[in-house]
Amino acid sequence: MRLAVIPARGGSKRIPRKNVRDFCGSPIIAYSIKACIESDLFDEIVVSTDSEEIAAVAKEYGATVPFMRPENLADDFTGTNSVVKHAIEWFAQKPGSIDHVCCVYATAPFIQAKYLIEGYEKLIGSGSTFAFSVTSFPFPVQRAIRIKAGTVEAMYPEYIYRRSQDIEEAFHDAGQFYWGTVDGFIDDMDLFSSISVPIRLPRQLVQDIDTVEDWQRAELMYKARELANQESSESLD
Repeated sequence: MRLAVIPARGGSKRIPRKNVRDFCGSPIIAYSIKACIESDLFDEIVVSTDSEEIAAVAKEYGATVPFMRPENLADDFTGTNSVVKHAIEWFAQKPGSIDHVCCVYATAPFIQAKYLIEGYEKLIGSGSTFAFSVTSFPFPVQRAIRIKAGTVEAMYPEYIYRRSQDIEEAFHDAGQFYWGTVDGFIDDMDLFSSISVPIRLPRQLVQDIDTVEDWQRAELMYKARELANQESSESLD
């Protein structure tokens, strides 16, 4: 059995109703559910939530909500892995064994089925414990500066005058999906280590959404991408 778990608690403070807020015409969680369905990988697509509103929206778009997340896993300090473990343990009490799990974030409107498929194939093909989405930094992180007492200084002085093409490219977690083995999640294995393989995403498909400014930027990116796709399609007609 392959299980998708979409964590989506209620009570977001910085962006009210974040997980079901309208994003370019659909509740933002709908994009994650749609990508999971389109991938045709999952036996069950589960939304883990403590909110009746989120549960109703999730079901409307094709996910299941077989349980409501307990209160102790619905505060500001609960980590994603704890939520995934709870879902795994809930399903472990039912008939059928779980082979692999994919945690998919609810606020990932650029997520695409093809990358979920690539993640699963690389996880299986490599024999790794995890496979997750990453993207490159647009600027060398080694040339970062800090502001201190109203002035600036280089965080890494040895790199500040290096040419960007001479500096190792750096990547970061793209915050879309995390494939893993059941043991990997249950045993809290270190995701950011050699037991994981990266699934590289182009930067135009990645935008962290934690603030209203992030949300606005993501919508502009999404609309620009949709317009480009429309113009490309029209040019082929």
